[in-house]
Amino acid sequence: MVFGEITTAGQIDYEKIVREQVKEIGFDSFEDDLGSVASKGLNCSDCEVLVRINKQSPDIAGGVHVGKSELDVGAGDQGIMFGYASDETENCMPLTHTLATQLGKRLTDVRKDGSCWWLRPDGKTQVTIEYKQHTDGSVEPLKIHTIVISTQHAEPLKAKRTEEQSGADNRPKYEGDEQMAPSMEEMNNQIHDQVIVKTLESITLKSGKSALSIYSKEECNLHINPSGKFIIGGPQGDAGLTGRKIIIDTYGGWGAHGGGAFSGKDPTKVDRSAAYACRWMAKSVVKAGLCKRALVQLSYAIGVAKPLSIFVETYGTEKEGLTAKLITDIVKINFDARPGALARDLQLRQPKYNKTAAYCHFGREPFEEDGKTYFSWEKVVDLSAYASMDAEGVEYEVAAKKEEILSKWVD
Repeated sequence: MVFGEITTAGQIDYEKIVREQVKEIGFDSFEDDLGSVASKGLNCSDCEVLVRINKQSPDIAGGVHVGKSELDVGAGDQGIMFGYASDETENCMPLTHTLATQLGKRLTDVRKDGSCWWLRPDGKTQVTIEYKQHTDGSVEPLKIHTIVISTQHAEPLKAKRTEEQSGADNRPKYEGDEQMAPSMEEMNNQIHDQVIVKTLESITLKSGKSALSIYSKEECNLHINPSGKFIIGGPQGDAGLTGRKIIIDTYGGWGAHGGGAFSGKDPTKVDRSAAYACRWMAKSVVKAGLCKRALVQLSYAIGVAKPLSIFVETYGTEKEGLTAKLITDIVKINFDARPGALARDLQLRQPKYNKTAAYCHFGREPFEEDGKTYFSWEKVVDLSAYASMDAEGVEYEVAAKKEEILSKWVD
């Protein structure tokens, strides 16, 4: 089902887009039989697609953007948003979350490249890591304690590659010598070697070593398809509302979350744009060495441009001579969190959100493609000049730029 409010002069074939995306995910077969081994749980060709699109409420449009300049555009709704960063990994993401997300990405990669062709599209991951919290408030991952991977697969020992990879899904048609799916035990072994180990090797810790350095197969609690077989998946196996996976989209439970999902929202919807801004701010202060962990919170009112509040928590990890209050002031000097300014500075009106729909909105490498800038909020603002300042120096700059600050933030 596709539903919501969109005001556009464009002619959009919603059903075609849905079918293309279902195919891209890899769902190309459905049999109305829970005992079927051929059904993947959804068929891009003949699934029912219901579209219920309306225009945005004129009450909301009038309060948010109609007749307003770019920088005066109001927030599309009230709410609170959070962003988090930690120096424990190279990309300033919690290791637990980066690992869980990248395990999911790797499952897709090995399915598409054919090395684990018997995998199917559905799957989920979860990771537990033993941490040490230092006296300065920073955290260090010590040992990977538990890894859970539940992933859909073809029928062990019976599924044929020519049938499983027929060319109907997002993979090229297989035309080589016939192959049979391995046993369940061998599937699990390959998932360990091709997915878990390869993913650990790809993640860099702040020590410069890979995450594999804190992993031991013998000591880790591995749960690979712990329920047994997982042949039927997708909505046939376990249906739910997409677009609400707010924790896997953010930080895996680290920091905090205001409750708003990201999917389907334009930049005036601060559930999305301000959450991106909070990450941008948090990562920038951590990368500059102003603190080792940061949580940034913003709040808004519908139709009002300036954030109602900003709060920065540094967990006691701030650089000597600075305080969380001073780091908040540094953020106020260097960032503008009005929705119009965020849309401008992070290029949020570019049609690029499909890249964020899987594998997390944060911790991704920013890049440019076809004139569009992806994951712009991961490209930090250089705040390193403040790392050599003391409290008096920051306070002096705040006083000198008070008028500029008040143009963007409430007093």
